[in-house]
Amino acid sequence: MLRTPSLHALRAFEAAARLGSFARASEELHLTPSAISHQVRALEQHFGKPLFTRATRQVILTPEGVRLLAALSQAFSIIHAACADLSPRPRAENLSVHCTPSFAAKWLGPRLPGFIAQNPDINIRLSSSADRVDLNRHDAIDVVIAYGTAPNDPGVTTQALGQEEIAALCSPAFAAAYPAVEPAEFERIMLLESSFSPVHWSDWFMLNGIRPASLRTGPVFDRGSLVVAAAAQGLGVALETLRFAHAEIEAGSLVRFGGGRFRSLEREMHFLAYRTRDRNLQKIRRFCEWIIREITP
Repeated sequence: MLRTPSLHALRAFEAAARLGSFARASEELHLTPSAISHQVRALEQHFGKPLFTRATRQVILTPEGVRLLAALSQAFSIIHAACADLSPRPRAENLSVHCTPSFAAKWLGPRLPGFIAQNPDINIRLSSSADRVDLNRHDAIDVVIAYGTAPNDPGVTTQALGQEEIAALCSPAFAAAYPAVEPAEFERIMLLESSFSPVHWSDWFMLNGIRPASLRTGPVFDRGSLVVAAAAQGLGVALETLRFAHAEIEAGSLVRFGGGRFRSLEREMHFLAYRTRDRNLQKIRRFCEWIIREITP
């Protein structure tokens, strides 16, 4: 029966051959260089032929050593894969994120699969509401994406998620019905907006120097995603952030009212917030770095 060399000797040889040094192999395996040398010499005695050519500060594989390294590399890879497959999976960390329903549906939700694919060890728990959340009172929430105004609670770090463009948007058919868009026509146009938005039609009219005698306000919605949907269905003109309307603009169901002749408002509308004491937690840092990369043009 063929006698197989010691597994310790084979492991010492593989490390020394892969790293090109007995010293580096000893560091990896937590052995002394003399122990690595002893294991390799025992292996060479077993085979009756040298596996290395010794030089001053390096070791060079002989042809026999090259053949043995190739076989051992494959064998150890199979062993590592089998052990990894049978080992219990590392427990995922929960990261609780809270934001408004519109931000969750229109921006964060479609992008979360990318974060999850990059961070399989972080389990996202997403909640949403229009209510303001104080992180000092809600320990179960790790990160808040606030809308409208930045949280200023003590012990909370806040970062604005960039300037947003707030534009007048409508369906292509609605835009075609008002090709000239004279100031007087705004008295007949149904204007849509969210009651939750800090930006109002009066801001837009002032920016564009328009002073209609009266306005026809339409239904008031409690979230931006509903305003976007109503405009896409032809109900009227929405004043909303392009962050919420990106998919509809790309699909062609929403266009800029007036064909780009009107100026858009620009505001900081969303703010990333987390407890300052948690800033060095890996799950917090990785999520914040990811969202900043995603939101930066």
